[in-house]
Amino acid sequence: MIIKSFTFNPFSTNCYVVTSDDQTVIIDPSCHSHSEYDEVLNYIGQLGSPVTRILLTHAHIDHIFGCAHLAKKLDVGIEVHASEAILLERGEMQAQMFGIELEPPPAPIRLIEPGETIQFGSVSWEVLHTPGHSPGSVSFVDRESEVVFSGDVLFLGSIGRTDLWQGSLPLLMESIFQQLLPLGDEFRVLSGHGPETTIGRERQSNPFLLEST
Repeated sequence: MIIKSFTFNPFSTNCYVVTSDDQTVIIDPSCHSHSEYDEVLNYIGQLGSPVTRILLTHAHIDHIFGCAHLAKKLDVGIEVHASEAILLERGEMQAQMFGIELEPPPAPIRLIEPGETIQFGSVSWEVLHTPGHSPGSVSFVDRESEVVFSGDVLFLGSIGRTDLWQGSLPLLMESIFQQLLPLGDEFRVLSGHGPETTIGRERQSNPFLLEST
């Protein structure tokens, strides 16, 4: 499995392009400008591996900027949890709140189910429902490689904000303590913002987690 990360848009949001056995998926197409679109598409062109899925950890504005452009260019639909579909549909409204332009994202072609398996190439990811930052936030878990793509749930030294629509601090902490921490200390955490970390590092030093123990 090859993981390439990009950091895009005014919110410095991570986009992940993941390849396995000549199949590629995109997690959170956060590219916003033409130069950012080109950066992702050029990398995919160099890979020579077709993009088979575009997956969203959630549908906040900073994670969906590139949905419309990449879906058209790559002829691939968007997949998101059912509770996030309304945010995707109201992408333009989200953009207006921040005074930012957004090409309206397409409707999802498929709704992601908690507990399902995302498969491509030789990779199998388990989908965890990890709400709190957003009602339909999901995390993608690769148990073989010990990697979790956590969206905006858990960061290096921090956690997702809970003051947005249907955010909930108790739910977020429940997601972290009951879904992510049990994965094990060796698991790499690839977040929606900032550098990667590990479950062990956050368990030992994340001030938000220490306050809750």
